Amino acid sequence: MAKKSGHKSKAELKTEIARSRDDLATRLNRVRDEMDFPKKIRRSVKREPVPWIVGAIAVGLIITAMVTRKKKVVVDVGRKGTKTKSALLETGFLLGALRIAATLLKPMVMNAVAKKFGTSAPRSRIGPKGF
Repeated sequence: MAKKSGHKSKAELKTEIARSRDDLATRLNRVRDEMDFPKKIRRSVKREPVPWIVGAIAVGLIITAMVTRKKKVVVDVGRKGTKTKSALLETGFLLGALRIAATLLKPMVMNAVAKKFGTSAPRSRIGPKGF
C-alpha cells in the first residue's frame, strides 16, 4: 500500500497525541502555578518579609485611624444660641419665683383648706415618749 499524502500512520498519530498531551499538561501546570496566589504570597513573604511587615503595620494604622477618628460637630452660635440661652434663663427665673411664691403662700392655702373641710390638721405629732 502506498502512503497517501496528508495521512499519517497509527504509530505517528499516537506519538503526536502523547506529545500533545504532555505539552498540554505542562502548560496547564504552569497556568495553575501562575493562578495559585496564596502560594505566590507565601513565597514572597519568605523571600522578602520586611516590606510585608511594613505594609501590614501601615494597613493596621490606617484602619485604626479610620475607626477611632471622631466626628466634628459644628454648632451655629448665631441668633439661635442667644435665644436658647435667654429662654433657659427666663425659665429658671420663673421656676425660682414660683418656688418662693409657693413657700410664702403655703400657710394661707393650708388655712383655706382647713376652713373648707372644717377640721384643722394637728401641727405636730407627739410620739409615745413625748418627743
